[in-house]
Amino acid sequence: MKIKTSILAGACLSCLVHGGTAAQAAECGTSDPITVAEMTWLSAGTLAYVTKAILAEGYGCNVQIVPGDTVPTASSMLAKGEPDIAPELWVSTVKATWDQMLTKGTVYKAGDIFASGGQEGWWIPDYVAEAHPEIRSVSDLKDNWQVFEDASATGKGRFYACPPGWGCEIITNNLIKALGLEETYEVYPTGSGANLKATIARQVSRKKPFIGWYWGPTEVIGKYKLKVLDMPAYDAAKFTCLTDAKCEKPELTGWAVGEVAVAATTSLKEKAPAVAEFLSKMQVPNAEISDVLAWGDDNKASPEEVAAYFFKNYEAIWTKWVPSDVAEKVKASL
Repeated sequence: MKIKTSILAGACLSCLVHGGTAAQAAECGTSDPITVAEMTWLSAGTLAYVTKAILAEGYGCNVQIVPGDTVPTASSMLAKGEPDIAPELWVSTVKATWDQMLTKGTVYKAGDIFASGGQEGWWIPDYVAEAHPEIRSVSDLKDNWQVFEDASATGKGRFYACPPGWGCEIITNNLIKALGLEETYEVYPTGSGANLKATIARQVSRKKPFIGWYWGPTEVIGKYKLKVLDMPAYDAAKFTCLTDAKCEKPELTGWAVGEVAVAATTSLKEKAPAVAEFLSKMQVPNAEISDVLAWGDDNKASPEEVAAYFFKNYEAIWTKWVPSDVAEKVKASL
């Protein structure tokens, strides 16, 4: 089924995003606009529209979607207390900023959005791993740069960079310094999350080498059979330095299991306790959200359309987040 031919998905989308609110603003707890960050990858965008639909349709809130990305959103929440909600904030990639946010007290962690946490790392395709058993960890990259050499830029391996503005950009740059890869690899710009994903698809379809950062749960890891390279055990102090662009002496350490928070402002919690209660229960199982994202990828669906698909097909998950009367209002809007 092609998404452009799906009348049902379009109808669901219209109800979810633009429909009237049956609940009164009093049920929301505030008539002030509630801003929700829509980040630039599919899972975060989908979760933003899921959040918006539940708040608008179930609680009668005045909700606005605002553009975001990991680093800018975290910085804005720290400095301005905006946006009110970031449904998928990768805390582990902005640890230094997150610690400041908690110390300041204007932002809190409502919950963990992924039941099994997030996974970040440097990945290679399965066929590269099979052909080069000598490459098993990030420490093996320095002496095997020729494996990742690109015909258009000989003499160095090509490491595909994180998109600018993403938390992994700073971490990856620091890790390259810690591993001494500056002389043997060129950090090749990808420009955006969509370009990075397209690059992986292109390289894998041609059975060409790829080494770069990625994360899960996503459809990309399973679809393209990527294998994560081994890294040392997570060291909190070393990793905090890696998240700082001014880290003077970066040292090698692995990512922890990703702490991916439903982040919200404390002012929202104070004026809208029912919303805070919902946010504290908002969590998706990793396998199921990967399936949802795979559907979205296969159908070239927008985040709004993927949110509509989630509501229709994963009712057993989201109805546990809210009281039954709220769930009924959301279902009635589908």
